[in-house]
Amino acid sequence: MKLRIACYFLLAALLVGAAAWLRFGNEGESAHDSLYSQSEVRFNRDIRPIFSETCFNCHGPDEDSREAELRLDFEGSAFEERDDGIFALVPGDLEKSEAWRRITSDDPDELMPPPDSHFTLIDEQKETIKRWIESGAKYEEHWAFIPPEKSVPPHVEDNDWARTLIDRFVLARLEQEGLSPNAEADRRTLIRRLSYDLTGLPPSLEEVHAFLADDRPDAYEQLVDRLLSSPHYGERMALAWLDQARYADTNGYSRDGARTMWLWRDWVIQAYNEDKPFDEFLTEQIAGDLLPNATQDQIIATGFSRNHMITAEGGTI
Repeated sequence: MKLRIACYFLLAALLVGAAAWLRFGNEGESAHDSLYSQSEVRFNRDIRPIFSETCFNCHGPDEDSREAELRLDFEGSAFEERDDGIFALVPGDLEKSEAWRRITSDDPDELMPPPDSHFTLIDEQKETIKRWIESGAKYEEHWAFIPPEKSVPPHVEDNDWARTLIDRFVLARLEQEGLSPNAEADRRTLIRRLSYDLTGLPPSLEEVHAFLADDRPDAYEQLVDRLLSSPHYGERMALAWLDQARYADTNGYSRDGARTMWLWRDWVIQAYNEDKPFDEFLTEQIAGDLLPNATQDQIIATGFSRNHMITAEGGTI
């Protein structure tokens, strides 16, 4: 189906949001309890964002700005013994963790982040770091390098409502919050939602009437297929990629002169409409001109690298 590429982006966003929302737990707990555990602190979900915002500027991957040869994004450096037997982090031991002493220090010369950095840790962030160290300061690889694992769907009270495994995750959270699912949407609502989701356009009056009169068992599936085959599908799905790639038809900066980028924009739209495999979608944009016997379309795809702002002012670097 044409949803292949779109699902990579949309499902990734949903999963990242769901992971933070549902808060998966560790082994040893029941599926329901682990799913909603509030006690476990995860590095990728809870700690990395804090460190990235307040610490990595001086203690991160950039060796040019790194201070004290300390990296907090890498456990090998964070747990390494330093001068005079000091450790930045000691799993499970706050008193021996120099980083924690600096974070909670009242001395402006020792406080981390330092006052002149204009970064601060609020009490809630400090508490999260505290709980993480106490629980073992376990690091995780970047989420992109962690193979996905199949989760056990949580137990739900209303098994009749859940038609899919995803429904059970949604319903479990609703039940935890004491909420009940809404009633099933009527057909007018369904075609309106689906049309906006897949094409960004409202359905015509004729399309609504046709769907209302369609009594086939797979009428909804037929509607999905029709919208996926619409050229507007590619236009709708391309929006997120165009925004992330900073697509623009002008150069930016002082003169903001026009530039011809619509060819690349149309290539992205067509890639969605043709259901181009995701690996090809990326490869052709990054290095389409370097592929053997590159086609004109593959060369156009490399317009991806021209989306940044450009100045045409003489003598300006």
